[in-house]
Amino acid sequence: MTNIIIAGAVGLVLSMLGTPLAIRLFSRRGYGQEIREEGPSGHQGKRGTPTMGGTVIVLAALFAYGASHLATFAAPTVSGMLVLFLMTGLGAVGFLDDFIKIYKQRSLGLRSGAKALGQLIVGAVFAVLVTQQPNVYGITPAETRVSFLRDIGPSIGIVGFTIWVLIMIVGFSNAVNLTDGLDGLASGATGVVLAAYVLIGNWQLRNNCIDQLGPNCYWVRDPLDLAVVAAAVLGALIGFLWWNAPPARIFMGDTGSLALGGVLAGLAIATRTQLLLIILAGLCVIITLSVIIQVGFFKMTGKRVFRMAPLQHHFELKGWAETTIVVRFWLIAMLCAALGLGLFYVEWMPKP
Repeated sequence: MTNIIIAGAVGLVLSMLGTPLAIRLFSRRGYGQEIREEGPSGHQGKRGTPTMGGTVIVLAALFAYGASHLATFAAPTVSGMLVLFLMTGLGAVGFLDDFIKIYKQRSLGLRSGAKALGQLIVGAVFAVLVTQQPNVYGITPAETRVSFLRDIGPSIGIVGFTIWVLIMIVGFSNAVNLTDGLDGLASGATGVVLAAYVLIGNWQLRNNCIDQLGPNCYWVRDPLDLAVVAAAVLGALIGFLWWNAPPARIFMGDTGSLALGGVLAGLAIATRTQLLLIILAGLCVIITLSVIIQVGFFKMTGKRVFRMAPLQHHFELKGWAETTIVVRFWLIAMLCAALGLGLFYVEWMPKP
């Protein structure tokens, strides 16, 4: 438990103090956000706001994770390091995307194919390594099985599992990217999911099959360290949100959104709650579905379901204030996370 508290506190302090430094640095270098012309007219006033703030989140989380282990003399684990690798690798892809936008002064960075290729390469390395590295009890960070509250069903094989992991990583990194678009929206939405994973990791630690074998115990390799990772990123995210809340002084950019999506996917895979993430991160899923529905319906009929996609921009064009949308969407994110946690704990409720 001490590791979790230290990781969250250090991540919070580093991000809180580091973000204003990043704002000044990026402002001096002209690393400002480009805004799409076809977007809501109110967004044009945000042009030039410093972006790539996700670098602060990633660096603060990495330092917080290391500090928690140094302070408690605990060795890093394979599971924790793999999730951090996934976060950092996808953050690097996002950083390249953001830098191209700034360098070429346009709202589009990497071509979609190049961006997807970067995500797939990082995801493939993670997918292969996560099924290896067993501990002394023979438990690997993940098994080649799909999971909900724990692993379910038969093995789908290394090829099938790799494809499934890539779908999760690309899907959720893009889902958080689509959720990012209003000041503080993605930060708050992913923050509640990370808080849920702090609780999940701690619960799995207290009910692991090594210490107490039972029908509901968890075969998770490093539950405590996964909670530490979630706490480190959560603390960094809260510190960043202080400056990203409306009106935002800095944006996380693709650097932050891809990294955060990677963390969520990595935690779900390593805690063996892959399908549960769809519920925990329900807001991101809903927003992604709004884009899929909009594009698909337009291609079939030439008409639009929403005034604009992603969904948050639909409500902007309906006249909702940005802060109203952000707060209401945060509430939806909290309800989704609460529902996911409720399902996670329901099997531990006393049976009549």
